[in-house]
Amino acid sequence: MLMDACKDHLLRWYYLATLPRRRQSSAQRKAQGQVPMQVLFYHRVADEHPNDWTISPESFATQINWLQEQFDIVSLQEAQRRIECGQNEIPTVSITFDDGYADNCKTAVPYLLEREIPFTYFVTTDNTSSGEPFIHDQQTGCPLEPNSVEQLREMASAGVEIGAHTRTHADLGKLDDEQALYDEIVGSKRDLESLLERPVHYFAFPFGMPENMSPLAFRIAFQAGLWGVCSAYGGYNFPGDDGFHLQRIHGDPLWGRFRNWLTIDPRKLRNSEHFELGDYRFCF
Repeated sequence: MLMDACKDHLLRWYYLATLPRRRQSSAQRKAQGQVPMQVLFYHRVADEHPNDWTISPESFATQINWLQEQFDIVSLQEAQRRIECGQNEIPTVSITFDDGYADNCKTAVPYLLEREIPFTYFVTTDNTSSGEPFIHDQQTGCPLEPNSVEQLREMASAGVEIGAHTRTHADLGKLDDEQALYDEIVGSKRDLESLLERPVHYFAFPFGMPENMSPLAFRIAFQAGLWGVCSAYGGYNFPGDDGFHLQRIHGDPLWGRFRNWLTIDPRKLRNSEHFELGDYRFCF
């Protein structure tokens, strides 16, 4: 807790120190129509059993309220449209969730639906179907309840975009067998389509770092008819970029780190450009 407070203090100082540069760069990007589309990902919103992938309902509400004041919050499809048209003058963000935790239906999902905020909800289908906790939670000794099929159906009926997140939360970067990759990517898509009786258009890579993806996995996703895939290593999506691959930013519970990302941290901008030019930019 003390370490987090120190980090947050330093990040707030860094933010203030770089604020003039951020404002100048932001004005230039708006004038040039090159304001990036930012995609956030969350996992679990709850007060009980906090861990590295949990944010409190209070912090989540603070972030969402700030986003509503500062950004145009859009669906992944609209974010892709703005990327591919090569021009965007408005600070834009999309909201996503990974894994599929039942706790999200207590606070986070109703909060977003009440405010008519679009979001995409990625789920690991074997856990949804079986009701078994995620392996990573079992390994930490704190098994948490996944979303049920009924919860997903209710969300889909309310207009929530439900996306695929593999069948078993596998690290796809470690799979070089094409059939195994197909089962995890296309299998999870088809599982959801069968459960929800509606098409599934988006896929998110578990773990989401460059080493957890591969060109073969991208190709399988594209050939399966998916509209886009999401990573999670942190990065900005600029107009004219590859709209199929959506880089995402963590909805970090630390306010200083969260605000640094969303106001275009110069350090993160360099990282984003590095990854975008790397082997994981997939072109067709």
